[in-house]
Amino acid sequence: MDMKKRISLELRNRDPAEVVELVVDNCRSSDGEVEGLTDDYTELEILSMVSVGLTSLSKLPSLPKLRKLEVSDNTISGGLDTLAEKCPNLTYLNLSGNKIKELSAVEVLQNLKNLKSLDLYSCEVSTLEDYRESVFELLPQLTYLDGYDQEDNEVPDSEADNDDEDVAGPPGDDEDDDDDEDDEEGSEGDRTRWAVDLMKEGIQVSFADDGGDDDVSLRDQLWTGCLTDGFVSRMKR
Repeated sequence: MDMKKRISLELRNRDPAEVVELVVDNCRSSDGEVEGLTDDYTELEILSMVSVGLTSLSKLPSLPKLRKLEVSDNTISGGLDTLAEKCPNLTYLNLSGNKIKELSAVEVLQNLKNLKSLDLYSCEVSTLEDYRESVFELLPQLTYLDGYDQEDNEVPDSEADNDDEDVAGPPGDDEDDDDDEDDEEGSEGDRTRWAVDLMKEGIQVSFADDGGDDDVSLRDQLWTGCLTDGFVSRMKR
């Protein structure tokens, strides 16, 4: 599938200005350039174009709010200076598996003042002597290179998770579902804790469903996850 068509499908009838995250991995650019993206994506924060046949980012539109860009497994060899102009707030850039050979291609990223994490593994540049030291020297704003800081500490999971908080899709529906589930789990949990407290006090608790058999052991109900509203009889041991 070509990139323009894939982007159109991912829109799902939304206005481009409403899109916060866009993933078009494994589609195909017809000429090695970014296609189908426009300046209308003013709220876009996360963009993933992994393995789409890119050779250049020169046609990337202005994306003022973009903070995470994934373009691994393409054939980009340079021209990264456009990122500072088009994506000034970029904090994470994944270029792994591209054709970056020289440190000079990376040096232009100095103008990305907010860049904190850069991935270049599986690029030829990563095989150079003193590669890590050189990149950290060229890009003093960096905290992580290929997932590790200058002391070889791995990027914390909490920071990695923060990049995935915004998920594409119509807002509202998932939140309502979560609220309903929380309400159900809360009432179920209250009944369970109440029953367990009674048993700890030496009180035998038996349970009968509204339409089920009498004298069903609550202990069995708890093990099988069948606790529901109904008649509860209690008898001192």
